[in-house]
Amino acid sequence: MKKYFAEFLGTLFFVFVIIATGDALAIGAALAIVIAVIGNISGGHVNPAVTLAMFVRNSLPRNELLPYILAQVAGGFAAVELYRLV
Repeated sequence: MKKYFAEFLGTLFFVFVIIATGDALAIGAALAIVIAVIGNISGGHVNPAVTLAMFVRNSLPRNELLPYILAQVAGGFAAVELYRLV
């Protein structure tokens, strides 16, 4: 459960920075920060496409595919809602 929460928070932060700034340097820095902070916990995918690629490479078990993707999509939606509130 800890890794899915990490993916949720990492995706939330990353998508929020994308929406709020639109600046390539800020986006790159945000991704680097997310990977550094949650990489050891969950792998730092923060993107369903990356998660799917890891599954195809057999680096992610089938039973973790859907929870990872759901956590990432929820993090993205939460980022949009947070941006609307700010």
